[in-house]
Amino acid sequence: MITFDHVSKRFADGTTAVDDLTLHVPSGRTTVLLGPSGCGKTTSMRMVNRLVEPTSGTITVDGRDVRTAPAHELRRGIGYVIQQAGLFPHRTVANNITTVPSLLGWDRGRQAARCRELLDLVGLDQDVADRYPGDLSGGQQQRVGVARALAADPPVLLMDEPFGSVDPVRRAELQRQFRELQRDLDKTVLFITHDVDEAVLLGDQIAVMRPGGRLAEVAPTAELLAHPSDPFVTDFLGTTRGEQLLGLRSGADLPVVPPSSPDLGGWHLETDEHGRPTVWRSSDGQTAPVPVQGVGTGGTLRDLLDSCLTAPPRAATRVDDRGVLLGLVPWDTLAAVITHGPQAAPPADHRGPDVLGHMVRSR
Repeated sequence: MITFDHVSKRFADGTTAVDDLTLHVPSGRTTVLLGPSGCGKTTSMRMVNRLVEPTSGTITVDGRDVRTAPAHELRRGIGYVIQQAGLFPHRTVANNITTVPSLLGWDRGRQAARCRELLDLVGLDQDVADRYPGDLSGGQQQRVGVARALAADPPVLLMDEPFGSVDPVRRAELQRQFRELQRDLDKTVLFITHDVDEAVLLGDQIAVMRPGGRLAEVAPTAELLAHPSDPFVTDFLGTTRGEQLLGLRSGADLPVVPPSSPDLGGWHLETDEHGRPTVWRSSDGQTAPVPVQGVGTGGTLRDLLDSCLTAPPRAATRVDDRGVLLGLVPWDTLAAVITHGPQAAPPADHRGPDVLGHMVRSR
């Protein structure tokens, strides 16, 4: 656990970057510091590994005051990932990854084995080990940055907008990969972002900071979305909190109908020889693409809603982990579950009221 106990930081010019911050970051969970630029998020994080020293207050990691150990020793036990990776450009990927193990005195065989393990873990080919950061894409560099932070298996990870400098497609992939890694590793993560969607996707709890470096509100993600108690937090989260809550609810158990169901208004979904969706085709010969090739077994209600709203017959495409079609979730089934919960899912041939019509018209 990381604990901030009445921590403040005032700079020599009189600027207060962080003002009386008290915050508990639970062990094995991801806590997101969310807020606008200049609200003290990065300063708060940097005080954990003493890149910035607090003016007052105490920061502890697993009950130990961070000031009781030399700063360089403290940092070797805390993984740190920043925007644009921060890799050493003159060192190979392998040498970047093994920076901390080398400082800790690991032998070369152990370092090499750990490097191979981490390249696999973050989804990079082994042949990048001998390349230099300048030879890699932005997304690959961020993966190396995550691998370097994990190299000595630290219990704590500090991540300062680590995916903010990559394009949206790579960013989504990096976010997905981080979620999978955290499910396996259970690190204590303090994650900074100003992006509400990213905070909701990755955070077990969210701490919203307001300008002036003060904590506005902290709560588990679903609770914060459903019932923000601070007007600043309500405004900052925006008007799409309902859709974001859908992103926290699984859509795995919704009933499906076959791809040629009469519920689909004359449309049917074609598949290739492997059973993967290829194209929507109507009874009068029109065609339309399949959005994102379907929602997998780990998909949320929000994923299903997005798929549903972009398909001609208003039905979400469900696929298994190999991309093979499982069936379709009709609009009325999805609407009933969103409105009343899983127990309200109607039979596949039931046509209920258009309770989400206003959401379509607003998109």
